Amino acid sequence: MEYNFLGRTGLKVSQLCLGTMNFGPETSEADAYQIMDSALENGVNFFDTANVYGRKKGEGVTENIIGRWFAQGGGRREKVVIATKVYGTMGDWPNENRLSALNIKRAVEGSLRRMQTDHIDLYQMHHIDRNTPWDEIWQAMEVLVTQGKVLYVGSSNFAAWHIVQANEAAKRRNFLGLVSEQSLYNLLERTIELEVVPACEAYGVGIIPWSPLSQILGGALQKANEGRRASEDQQKKIEKYRPQLERWEKFCAELGEAPAAVALAWLLHNKVVTAPIIGPRTLDQFTGSLRAVEIKLTPEQLKTIDDIFPGPGGTAPEAYAW
Repeated sequence: MEYNFLGRTGLKVSQLCLGTMNFGPETSEADAYQIMDSALENGVNFFDTANVYGRKKGEGVTENIIGRWFAQGGGRREKVVIATKVYGTMGDWPNENRLSALNIKRAVEGSLRRMQTDHIDLYQMHHIDRNTPWDEIWQAMEVLVTQGKVLYVGSSNFAAWHIVQANEAAKRRNFLGLVSEQSLYNLLERTIELEVVPACEAYGVGIIPWSPLSQILGGALQKANEGRRASEDQQKKIEKYRPQLERWEKFCAELGEAPAAVALAWLLHNKVVTAPIIGPRTLDQFTGSLRAVEIKLTPEQLKTIDDIFPGPGGTAPEAYAW
């Protein structure tokens, strides 16, 4: 496993980030333990979760699973860079969501308790909160950093101008500000190349792509031919992109690589990307993803991928103007 610095920080994280959203709803606790143990055995030190993961409002199911795994000891907590999120609704009262100072304080205490740890390495705002001023947000985050409960702050699902606005506000307070942005980014969803990627590069913000396989980039056609059932949404998506998927899976077969691994490797060729999030349901899915860090695509291969899945045409404004 190779490691990248998280944005402009001195923190080293593995080139793949273990996403835990399936832990609880799709993956049993015992299987989740196996996946996390295997992650450490294979050098994956970067885990991502959120207080709302688990599909049971207010319970923090996934964070609790991680906490019980940490509690087993053996250096588990010490080896992991743990990232979680704040914003989602954790209760029925009006201040149990979003990014008010009150909710940030309550949410961080809840995440620390559930994960049985005294600090969160990367605390991410799960979405932009247009109703809370940056001075309030940064003051709340500064308190947590001073208390040692949070080390770094990141964002998720921010537009480029949100990243600029946030970091300029942090700069005025002599605060480090955002060091990472977790964005939807994959071969089918390349919109962030217009403005988010350039903004992150300019501000030293590492990109952590979520949904790197977009449900269907991991060999959907081959799986269908093998008789595996896809959800109705996946089936619609497959039909929408069938010509591209046929070219894609043929290209990957010629490379002798699994489509999922190539899709992840493509993301890693972007210098602004810190680590794509892999969200395995099973141990086999996790171990299959590890091959991605070993795949080095040539310029010609990258061009072929661009031909199959064209991006927006570069960065703004040149992508659509002059």
